[in-house]
Amino acid sequence: MRNLMKKPLILLMLIAIFSMGISGSAFAHKGNNQSKQNEKDSLNAATAVTMIVKGLDLNIDNIKFIKKPEASDYFTKVKNDSSYAEYFIIAQINGLGIPKDINPSAKITREQFAKWLFGALSHKGNYSWIEIFQSVSDADQVTNGYMDSIQKLLIAKIVSLDSKQRFYPKSYITRAGADDMISKTLKFIKNTKSETPDTSVLNQVKITSDKETDSVTRVMLSVLVPHSGFGLEITGIQFSKGVATIQYRVLEPDPDNMYSQVITELKAVTYIPSDYKAVLGTVQPTAPFQG
Repeated sequence: MRNLMKKPLILLMLIAIFSMGISGSAFAHKGNNQSKQNEKDSLNAATAVTMIVKGLDLNIDNIKFIKKPEASDYFTKVKNDSSYAEYFIIAQINGLGIPKDINPSAKITREQFAKWLFGALSHKGNYSWIEIFQSVSDADQVTNGYMDSIQKLLIAKIVSLDSKQRFYPKSYITRAGADDMISKTLKFIKNTKSETPDTSVLNQVKITSDKETDSVTRVMLSVLVPHSGFGLEITGIQFSKGVATIQYRVLEPDPDNMYSQVITELKAVTYIPSDYKAVLGTVQPTAPFQG
């Protein structure tokens, strides 16, 4: 009788163990499938760059180039005849900060996409950011130099953390994830006032003096500007008590022209008696460039 009772009990235990094994395998299989699906949906660099450029409507239409730019001018592995070459060029000039040796077919992580997206956002406008730091539990996995972009996107609510404050920086970015971040970036741009950037170069003008002759001093004003469209001129000199006060102004670029984005040094020269000391005077209002 006891043996008859033991057999069904043993049988039930075996069935339970077998069922647990099947269930565990099913969950593992489901998890593997999800992981494979995420990897399948993940973006390579070429697609990620293209999405950011198109999504944020980045362009280089207002830049006049001395020669037509090519992808090989900026990147070592992006072919000039590739379908995405133009997007890489636009991305580079619009501040995405893509590495020179980027492989267009390489899978892109969430932290990489976040850094590029923030670079593009910063180029679209001059936004102010509150000084807060959100705790990220997997911050130790974030590459040096990437956390600031992630923090800014968290502040802008363009990205978010999970319930355990994880960002998953090394996980591949999926198309759905990229679409969501770009959509939220556009919303941020629309709803956030961009401060007018301080493009004035007036407070950066430097003055130097050199002996021209025993009785004459050569005075030069100089300043670095974003491109050759600017001008610099001396508008007058006031002599008083051994001091020659040099007044000057910057000539603004012609808004109807396009200029090569090359840092240019402007110079303006005048001459004063050697027994006077040259100093910068009152900044005069800017004027349209007539040169």
